[in-house]
Amino acid sequence: MLAFGLYLQHSTGLEPCPMCIVQRYALLSVAAFAALTAASGKKFIHVAGAVLILLAAVFGAFVAARQSWLQWYPPAVATCGRDFYGMIESFPLQRVIPMIFKGSGDCSAVDWTFLGGTIANWSFICFTLFGVLALLLLWRQSPSGRLSKVS
Repeated sequence: MLAFGLYLQHSTGLEPCPMCIVQRYALLSVAAFAALTAASGKKFIHVAGAVLILLAAVFGAFVAARQSWLQWYPPAVATCGRDFYGMIESFPLQRVIPMIFKGSGDCSAVDWTFLGGTIANWSFICFTLFGVLALLLLWRQSPSGRLSKVS
């Protein structure tokens, strides 16, 4: 997903909106937590890693769902607003976070679709899948989740 997002940005000239950038960071978090979890053989690390993957996936799914909602119901006044880095450099963090989730005109624009879904729709599906996989990992690590041996 990250490679395709970078392809769309650098090859086709599609600039990411602030919510797209937040989704990229959530995806990087899922990937980093998954890699660190996979590198360890300890049960505690697997459980903690699965919880962190689940939290990052839920956060990413929330942002993607919010962007999908903005695309389905665009704001009455569409303003492009500032880019993500411009907001962080110009405003304190407590003002930037609400500005990101409020969305702007460029967050509600649909510039690319595949099989009827936008980038935000597909991101939501992927984050949901990552969350389900993290729940499966948690279930497998629980004592009741393991299959018992039948003698």
